[in-house]
Amino acid sequence: MTLTSWYNNKQHLHDGGLIDIKKAVIIYESIHHKNTEKVINYISEQLPIKILKLQDIKTLELKEFDLIILASGIYYNRLHAGILKWLKSINIKDKEIGILYTCGFRYKDYSKKIRKYVIDNGAKYIGNCWCRGYDTYGFLSKIGGIAKNHPNNQNLNKIKKQVENWIL
Repeated sequence: MTLTSWYNNKQHLHDGGLIDIKKAVIIYESIHHKNTEKVINYISEQLPIKILKLQDIKTLELKEFDLIILASGIYYNRLHAGILKWLKSINIKDKEIGILYTCGFRYKDYSKKIRKYVIDNGAKYIGNCWCRGYDTYGFLSKIGGIAKNHPNNQNLNKIKKQVENWIL
């Protein structure tokens, strides 16, 4: 079965039995080192999920998706500003929404602001997942950056497993 037909079919064989999966889309922004793009490209090769860059979603029909995953690197201690701006421009009531992000170092939950918006506007927040990503922002460039070689295979598999749980 091709990935396209797998994606278009709501029932899939999993652990020896047929299961229903959610039709999911990842809306993402990945700028500096493309850490987030690396993660979501890996996920889309492994799971039946549509991926769209934030700037390419003008004609997206949300009603065809059961799950929306918002993905971003961290910019100034938050997800890309365009993600929240886009969320505010659409009706998310009763949608399931998860958040995925990459960051050089996680010293707080960067998804808090968007999570609050999602919940306050009637969507079902299903959680977040994250991994480290190579970061050379600001003074970090003077020391060669942090989280070199991230996201790595362990990071990719951890996030894939979380996203898989969301769609099953």
